[in-house]
Amino acid sequence: MKLGIVGLPNVGKSTLFNALTNAGAESANYPFCTIEPNVGVVVVPDKRMDKLAEMYNPEKYTPAIIEFVDIAGLVKGAAQGEGLGNKFLSHIREVDAIIHVVRCFEDANIVHVDGKVDPLRDVDTITMELIFSDMEMLERRLNNSRKALKGDKAYAAEIAVFERVMAALEEGKSARTVELSEEELAYFKETPLLTMKPIIYVANVSEDEASGDVSGNEGFAALKARADEEKAEVIPVCAQIEAEIAQLDGEDKEMFLTDMGIAESGLDRLIHASYSLLGLISYLTAGPKEVRAWTITRGTKAPQAAGKIHSDFERGFIRAEVVAYDDLMRLGSMNAAKEAGLVRSEGKEYVMQDGDIVLFRFNV
Repeated sequence: MKLGIVGLPNVGKSTLFNALTNAGAESANYPFCTIEPNVGVVVVPDKRMDKLAEMYNPEKYTPAIIEFVDIAGLVKGAAQGEGLGNKFLSHIREVDAIIHVVRCFEDANIVHVDGKVDPLRDVDTITMELIFSDMEMLERRLNNSRKALKGDKAYAAEIAVFERVMAALEEGKSARTVELSEEELAYFKETPLLTMKPIIYVANVSEDEASGDVSGNEGFAALKARADEEKAEVIPVCAQIEAEIAQLDGEDKEMFLTDMGIAESGLDRLIHASYSLLGLISYLTAGPKEVRAWTITRGTKAPQAAGKIHSDFERGFIRAEVVAYDDLMRLGSMNAAKEAGLVRSEGKEYVMQDGDIVLFRFNV
């Protein structure tokens, strides 16, 4: 999974990226200090993996990972080449979902590219640049489909869908706000629109609001209302505090979070929200050689899940021996789970569940 972190200059985007990935992207109090997208690979925190590692003491521990891409800031007019222009747009096309960082705090020492903190204006600035880019791309696709319609009436259906989405874009609405069926969405496989990508808004709040109490923050309230309209999620995070948390390990980190009144770090909340947004779950494989998490889409059947490990596993799939994580922990060992009849033998139609611990049987 690849998530692109976007936002106007000086909203805390690179500070958040550094905190999340500890990758050390340059962070400075001026626009465009992040010219090329910085990429950081982040381990997905999963306490189930830690418990399995305690049980098996494996030679190898392989958690799931997420790739965060810190994409250079943009300004009004980017779609026409202002600032870093289309460079920004090309980088954002490559990600699975967008993390849009929006500044929701005042600080006279940190300049704002537009002179004043206004979360909704900032959201509109970036959204409109993405909309302009989508309109240009969709217009080209529409022209091609209209030409093709003269020789093949089958193009009429996709033209109708494209025109419906174009009408929304012309009204300043994101493509994701248009209700489309699976069949209609298929028309956009060759024309991936930026405003169709799933999005999470990260409200960068002050250190006083790091615990999550943003009841007095009018900017956050306005951003939350906008996110609700778009059926998007908004997460309050203090990027500066996250940067401090990132420097700590183990018990020191837990003590810091407790002292700050923070139940879960911004990274954890962001990853959980991202998994939910993209419909992802993890199944687990465990033994003395390796404990490993595998990321799949919710609804994946056993043979396709096996194919994540190796194509031979899917091709020669016989069955999956499955035990629920909670059952294994309660009974203390795989043998005890088998004796209790809680290790199930599942076939090709079994739909994988989050936290399934699996051994695949196959023959090629």
